[in-house]
Amino acid sequence: MSKRVTIDIDNRVATVTLNRADKRNALDMEMFEAISAAAASIANDSSVRAVVLCGAGVDFCAGIDVAIFTGDGIGTSLAGLMEPQTEAGANFFQSAAMCWRELPVPVIAALRGSVFGAGFQMAMGTDFRYASPDVRMSIMEISWGLIPDMAITATLPGIVAEDRVRELAYTGRMVAAEEAFELGLVTHVVDAPLAGATAIAHDIAGKSPDAIRAIKTLVSTAWHGQAAAALRLEAALQISVLAGANQREAARANVEMRPPVFRDSET
Repeated sequence: MSKRVTIDIDNRVATVTLNRADKRNALDMEMFEAISAAAASIANDSSVRAVVLCGAGVDFCAGIDVAIFTGDGIGTSLAGLMEPQTEAGANFFQSAAMCWRELPVPVIAALRGSVFGAGFQMAMGTDFRYASPDVRMSIMEISWGLIPDMAITATLPGIVAEDRVRELAYTGRMVAAEEAFELGLVTHVVDAPLAGATAIAHDIAGKSPDAIRAIKTLVSTAWHGQAAAALRLEAALQISVLAGANQREAARANVEMRPPVFRDSET
């Protein structure tokens, strides 16, 4: 695993840290690759039941490292990097945000300081976000004459109203923590976001992994889809959960008034 991103696993919770504090965790090509590799590693580890995504130092991520556009920079054809590279259709850059959405387990972002551009869009790929009071967020691509193109059209619908997205993207203005909460960009504003995110991740990790994975699939797939398809998916997922040993263990543990002991889900 690249030193640009680290993974620490404790009691079924993986903490993924963007590890470039001297650059405010700005994304260069190596970090883009390391983020996707980290998500792939977690996806193949059935023991992981929840993920916390954070940044080293005082910032979550200040966006794309501008050096990526100079010198050797991208180094290969930009057109090639913009081609779909995953089953869901994400390209090289979009994968840094979509990989968290596509993980079968919940991902909680712990946000501090700068959450700009690419960092903003990566945070939106997580299931929910805990932010410190010093957080500043911006869809700042317009400042570089660019559009936000790291999966924002797949992640923001349903989180923020369309007119608010337009305003933020058209202007690139900074949003402080409290306004970010009011807009729905963050789930909670807390003094210690990493501690809060870690605590809820461990709480989730204690629940049935079959049910948690099915809930994530359900919300991600059907929340804004057609009612009939959503209802069918609800039923199909519930049937699969009911057929598993973990649901039976959850029921027995409730009846016996003891902590449940769950099996790992198959990858």
